[in-house]
Amino acid sequence: MDTENGTRWLSDEEQRTWRTHLDVSRLLMHQLERDLQPFGLTNNDYEILVNLSESKDHRMRMSDLAAATLQSKSRLSHQITRMENAGLVRRENCESDRRGLFAVLTDQGWETMRKVAPHHVASVREHFIDLLSGDELKALHTSLTPLAEHLRAARGKG
Repeated sequence: MDTENGTRWLSDEEQRTWRTHLDVSRLLMHQLERDLQPFGLTNNDYEILVNLSESKDHRMRMSDLAAATLQSKSRLSHQITRMENAGLVRRENCESDRRGLFAVLTDQGWETMRKVAPHHVASVREHFIDLLSGDELKALHTSLTPLAEHLRAARGKG
């Protein structure tokens, strides 16, 4: 690897791999979002619904939900307002912390999850899972796990 001013430039193979990763990430997320559009949802909406649907009592503190979805508290607040207006979630005060708020999945939000989830899973299968063999999926998981662990740890430091 050539170094210039201390920079370790990417080799041709590293550059191809990096750019392919970027292409796949962008294109896959774009396709999954397109497949959610008929339901009036974005990827962010769906991620929030998933987090709430998998949480105890279908509720999460707003600060925990912001952390889980990698959104600023301000951005999440705007997102939750939009989802509240659509009847998918509601805010509730936290009795143990006057400043704390919960985001709570409404019955309509739960029904939306139940309706959309099978379509989302089919989209994930069509555009990702079913394009790889079982061995390729295992290898991809093995390759990506240390990256995810590194990035989670780095996030905790920031």
